[in-house]
Amino acid sequence: MPRIAVVMFNLGGPDNLAAVKPFLRNLFNDPAIIPAPARIRRFLSWYIATRRTRHSQGIYAKIGGSSPIRLQTEKQARALEDALSDVGEVRAFPCMRYWYPFSDQVAEAVADYNPDQVILLPLYPQFSTTTTASSIAEWRRAAAETGLSAPAKTVCCYANDTEFVAAEVALIAPLLKAAQAVGPSRLLLSAHGLPKKIIARGDPYQWQVEQTCAAVVDGLLAAGFDDFERKICYQSRVGPLQWIGPAVDDEVSRAGADGKAVVLAPIAFVSEHSETLVELDIDYRELAADCGVSHYVRVPTVGVNNQFIGGLAGIVRRAMAWPDSNGRCGGPQSDRYCPRGLSGCAHG
Repeated sequence: MPRIAVVMFNLGGPDNLAAVKPFLRNLFNDPAIIPAPARIRRFLSWYIATRRTRHSQGIYAKIGGSSPIRLQTEKQARALEDALSDVGEVRAFPCMRYWYPFSDQVAEAVADYNPDQVILLPLYPQFSTTTTASSIAEWRRAAAETGLSAPAKTVCCYANDTEFVAAEVALIAPLLKAAQAVGPSRLLLSAHGLPKKIIARGDPYQWQVEQTCAAVVDGLLAAGFDDFERKICYQSRVGPLQWIGPAVDDEVSRAGADGKAVVLAPIAFVSEHSETLVELDIDYRELAADCGVSHYVRVPTVGVNNQFIGGLAGIVRRAMAWPDSNGRCGGPQSDRYCPRGLSGCAHG
């Protein structure tokens, strides 16, 4: 039986309040986030982190002083191992981009495991140059420096994977039904935002988010929901740049003005962290109350939902059978998923 290593990529988060500043410095020192010469980027990352540390520490203080994302990714890793127990000896390794465990540590652990094959599996369903591409590039550097020689297969995205979409539908459906019983309702499908200039460079993220949302809506319609109000929106704007929209806070306010109950579903996050537990659960809930939204409910992330984990297992199984190491889409399609005009696609 083969020995398989699955490296599961996520952004990571500070594990205590003292870690907030170095976490932010790592984030803003990423050339995928700030594409400036290294010396300028290092200064900017120090400057931005210094200015934002106190505010960000206040955010994490609201959820116990640390991000739960590492522990949640560990749970997903163990669940994925169980789902793949029939394909060989499988070990899943969480790998974080901006806080521990970093790629260097994980590459050493994978090398010690001595796998026959490595599957690189992002926990970002929708591909972006700022998330998946950045994580994979950092991994490849670390793997090369470690001397990790096992062949690797790279999953680039799974925005329309059947089981991922089914998991989202299953989590949304009962909350949407309950909201509709209260009165006129609106489903807000929320994803993390990006500056418009990144999308203008050909990043496929927004297009892939729209494909996920379309598939989720189709799933809800197939589940018996009549044509219902829904809106794609984006959260977590920072800085002076123009960001893609509409913004979640604007849509929550608009729902209040329109007399609608709100069901808010994060469809680009697969685990809970500050942007769901604080931004969605606390900040926007307070905004909803201030704006007259009578019923506000937030759909949980897919986490260790059986359908989601089963979908990831299916993606890994397909990746194991790929004849080469080129990055491929993990959804029902195996070749390029994005339109040709999106030059930021993993396939170029």
